Amino acid sequence: MAGRPRVGGFPYLAETLRRAGVTRNVWHLPACASLYLTQLGSVMQQGTPLMSGSFDVPPFDEQALVAAIRADQAGESTFPQFLLAAWQAGVIRYEVDFVERHVTYEGSHGESYVERYPAPPPAIG
Repeated sequence: MAGRPRVGGFPYLAETLRRAGVTRNVWHLPACASLYLTQLGSVMQQGTPLMSGSFDVPPFDEQALVAAIRADQAGESTFPQFLLAAWQAGVIRYEVDFVERHVTYEGSHGESYVERYPAPPPAIG
């Protein structure tokens, strides 16, 4: 995460993970539990939950989700801010497919939005 560009950096991070053998990454919100599926096995990472206790799940709002994605792409939010904005847009789970280069965001009633991302440009040097 630290080595990616602030603006438009996700494709660089995704490519780094793909080259390391990670095929998919599944996030569960608001728990911020992240499952990395690799060629050598699976790894679960438990982040800091966005909230605790019982609460209503926000309705899926594709416009708000796209706005959160665009803000992140423009370097206008931190990753925790992006996760909170995605949750507030009704995302309960998202899956990054590093092979096919797309992210599928899902709501609690089967709604989904797919965002494709480009491969980063080749390194200069």
